[in-house]
Amino acid sequence: MSGRLRNSNMNDYKLLQLQDAHSCINQRANIIAVVLEFGLPKTTKGTDCCCTLRLIDETHHQTGMSVNFFIENAESLPYVAAAGDIIQLSNVTLRTHIQEVNAVPRLAQLRTHIPEVNAVFYKNTSSFALYRGNDDDFVPYQGYSKVFIRHEDKIRISSLRKWLVNFQIPADSSDFPMLREIKEGHFNLAGKILHCWEPLKDNWSVYVWDGTDTPPNAITSMLEDEINHPLPLQLESVPLPRDVLCTLPTVGSILRVAFELPIEKNHLNVFKSGKWVQFINIRLKVYAGLWYGVFTSHSKLRHTPNENHLITERQRLYDDRILLKSGNMPIGSIPQSIDNLPESLRITEVNHDRVRHLTLMDVLTHSEVTAKFKCVVRVVAATPYQAEKFCTPAGKYRMRLTLEDPTARIHAFVVDEDGETLFDGYPGSLYVKRKLNRLLGVTECDSIVVNDRPRNPPWVSVCIKSYYVIKTDVWGSRNFRIFDTKIVDSPN
Repeated sequence: MSGRLRNSNMNDYKLLQLQDAHSCINQRANIIAVVLEFGLPKTTKGTDCCCTLRLIDETHHQTGMSVNFFIENAESLPYVAAAGDIIQLSNVTLRTHIQEVNAVPRLAQLRTHIPEVNAVFYKNTSSFALYRGNDDDFVPYQGYSKVFIRHEDKIRISSLRKWLVNFQIPADSSDFPMLREIKEGHFNLAGKILHCWEPLKDNWSVYVWDGTDTPPNAITSMLEDEINHPLPLQLESVPLPRDVLCTLPTVGSILRVAFELPIEKNHLNVFKSGKWVQFINIRLKVYAGLWYGVFTSHSKLRHTPNENHLITERQRLYDDRILLKSGNMPIGSIPQSIDNLPESLRITEVNHDRVRHLTLMDVLTHSEVTAKFKCVVRVVAATPYQAEKFCTPAGKYRMRLTLEDPTARIHAFVVDEDGETLFDGYPGSLYVKRKLNRLLGVTECDSIVVNDRPRNPPWVSVCIKSYYVIKTDVWGSRNFRIFDTKIVDSPN
């Protein structure tokens, strides 16, 4: 702790409740309140570092009040262990500014401007102390400058702790879309932290999950470029280690969240694996058909109790999904019983109708190197794509397909007799190309391929087998291939 804690009996000391802040504009005030949400440190245009907290108390908990901190280094900024902790502020200056907000949640075009009171923490005159929200002592775990503790401060801290026991942090479900509802842009998200990883030095990613499937994206890459510029299997430059991968859920999409600004490793402690959090104003983007999030300089984090209604709602939906026979299939993207589709809508047939569909994460995390699976996937790329190269000089099929579902992407080979099954023998390169285009979602007009349109590959059922090619490195050389799957003739 950088500051000292001591008692004082100064008679002019007064604590301000948040509802009364508007009456003290341009004045200094002392405040004890609950931390609702917080942003990560960033540098100012000068030499200081800054961050923003949003505070609430029993008098002002719908929107709360923000506090902007300006201190000489990031280490001295308040490091909030968890939202719901209590902060004591001394000699902060109250200001007012005009805030632009959405008049209707999630409708960015409907905006209004309202005055908002906020506090400013100046390094030369202000001080703070942070206390656990769920403790019963009055020893701060962090402080800055001279921090005074008085009898009335202890009463105030105890009162806020009692209030927090039965208080639900305000959150409207419509303001926190699930992953299955996301679009590109800025949104709030509520999800579970699964893992924090640094695939490259100073390049951290957080893995977030809520049990639902992200929407499939159109594929804009040119099929002819796949051999030189293949679609990535993951956003990271290297895949997750297998021991980590096997700890992740196999149902539901996992959103990778990157950081716009450099982040110190000690600040990643707020992203604790297994904890549910609320991301405020996170940016959602698509790269090569894969969803990811960006924690920007304007994003904030809100730790959330497991009893929060947003969390219990997501957990209930996930539990209900797992109980369904088709729980591993993408929700909202395809009919829940693809096996029962009429023949006119089927694109593939498989020889294992009674086998349950699994996800590609099930495939990747399976405990045995060699195994067989049935999955519902989209074929998002193929190489080679030129018809004359589908077969080897010996006349045998040899190609690689890129498969995806809401949980993962993999490469799967089509080889020899499996290619004969998939394309129904050797009907000629023109017919093979036509069947492959159906899998890839390629648009054709009067039998002419339209290459400049985004592709939306259909969902199809396929059988996949895993195998290894190096006996001394079975997991490192593990590959996949399509088998017992046939592309049916087009009804046209």
